Amino acid sequence: MTIHFKNEKPFIPPFIVLTLGIAAISTGAIFARLADGVHPLVIAAYRVGLASLILCPLAGLHCKKEISLLQPREWWALCLAGIFLALHFAFWISSLFYTSVASSVVIVDTIPVWTAILSPIVTKDLVRKKTKIGIAIAFAGGVIISLGDFSLGEQALWGDFLALLGAWTVTCYFLCGRIARRKISLLTYTSLCYGIAALCLWSVICVKGVPVRGFDLSVWGAFWGMALIPQILGHSSYNWALRYVNPGAVSVALLGEPVVSSFLAWLIWEEAVGKAVYSGGALILLGIYIVSRSEAA
Repeated sequence: MTIHFKNEKPFIPPFIVLTLGIAAISTGAIFARLADGVHPLVIAAYRVGLASLILCPLAGLHCKKEISLLQPREWWALCLAGIFLALHFAFWISSLFYTSVASSVVIVDTIPVWTAILSPIVTKDLVRKKTKIGIAIAFAGGVIISLGDFSLGEQALWGDFLALLGAWTVTCYFLCGRIARRKISLLTYTSLCYGIAALCLWSVICVKGVPVRGFDLSVWGAFWGMALIPQILGHSSYNWALRYVNPGAVSVALLGEPVVSSFLAWLIWEEAVGKAVYSGGALILLGIYIVSRSEAA
């Protein structure tokens, strides 16, 4: 027997939670820069690994009964979500070694499109007309930000393909999360999902023999920062929202990340913000607003 939750309305509007999630997840690029010189897979593994070290003991204390009552279908959704999250980190971060950031980001920005296409099939969520319009506007904003120096050359096509795999796998992560979160509490879902992702990433690192120690205190601070803010606060905000709104609406919030990241980089390192960020960012924020209004209707 599985614990079922009442179909109550959220006590906090999902738009507010997703806005906080965007702010939190956008710090990931800042912390990644502070961990300069560390292999990207190690960064990802510590991000979800340390988050799991925090959440799993809490789940063991407070969610023991719920975990024991999980049905095979829910375990499948949980395991697949964790595997897809690990694959997303592995594919997308690896793509940055072969293609430009611009090329990678514009391909990953297709996530809301794939989510809108697959949601009616996988999760039976109908995507409203206004939601589709908002997704299209936000996607256009993401393309504008990403346009620029696209990589050309022998390895660029492989990098672009890896970025596409990253987009597909995070789409699957959201869709599996939508299925699981209908019946599973947030703490149970995030602790098990992040734990499975960490197990997958650490297994790959062990096989590849990548160095995982000997880092400066600043790097360890970056690892913990990533675990606490973009992972636990950021991703968990999105996973909380999956119980209440369409996965397409949740995925479009991801497009706000480059806008906030650019602002933080300007604030901390005084990095110049190009005109494309202003115009594309305005479209992204407009798209997120339209989607949030549509889902709240």
